[in-house]
Parts: sequence; C-alpha cells; structure tokens
Amino acid sequence: MRMTRRVAGIHGYGRVRGFSLIEVMVSILVLGVGLLGFAMLQTMSVRFTQSANHRTLATNLASDMLDQMRVNRLLAGQYAGTYSATTTGCAPAGTITVSSYKDVWRCRLGMALGAGASATVTYNNGVATVAITWGDQRWETDATRQTTTFSTGTRL
Repeated sequence: MRMTRRVAGIHGYGRVRGFSLIEVMVSILVLGVGLLGFAMLQTMSVRFTQSANHRTLATNLASDMLDQMRVNRLLAGQYAGTYSATTTGCAPAGTITVSSYKDVWRCRLGMALGAGASATVTYNNGVATVAITWGDQRWETDATRQTTTFSTGTRL
C-alpha cells in the first residue's frame, strides 16, 4: 500500500480563515480609542471628586462659623468681615475669644481650601450669612469660571 501525501496548492490556501493585518490594525485602533475615552473618564472623575471634597469642606467651615456665631449671639456682629485664608502663623489659641477664633478659622480655611480662598461673613438684624470662595476649576480657561463660591445663611 502506497501512501500519498496531498500538498495544498495555491488554490487551497484561499479557504484558510484568519485575520489580515488590516483587520488587526483596525481592531487595535478601536481598542485605543476606547482606552483613551476611559482615561478621559477617569480624569473627569478625579476632578469632580476633588470638587465635591472642596464643596464639603466649605460647607463644614461655613457651618462651623455659623455655629460659633450662634453660641456667642451677643457678640455675633463681631464675626462679620472679610477673611483671607492663611497657612502661616497657625498656632492653637489658649483662650477662645472672637479675635482668636477668627484667626484659627482663617487658618482652617487656608488648610482646607488653599491659600487663595477667602470668605465673607455678614450679620444683619439677626441673620448671619457666610460666603466662601476658592479656586476649584483650575482647568477652566475663562478666568471668571475658575472660582467657586458657596454661600449659606441662617437666622440666629
């Protein structure tokens, strides 16, 4: 018995299924575009998380100031003014007075929201308002949209 071997000719290779180089390159391009979209999504997620954290810190600082004014109602008008955040000269106060509390609060404002943050506290006829402004949108090209302001108020 004689065994013959069949050798595939040129016409036999046309039936072999596989990927061509063009198909592989197109699939890599589609995968790359998808991964770039995912990277952009992650970047935006980090930005929004940081922004939400700053808003939470501003809310807590404003509530703290309003609570301090509520506790010290007779001198609540002395807390009114403009506060510039600072991160230097922040020493704990021994006795809490209006002046020492204002200094400590300015330090807390600077440590939480950065040295460029500021706040305005108003007190008028028993109504106290705290407005805190900080640089939150550093990626914005329009300078008027680079800051965020949180404002809250209460009747004491």
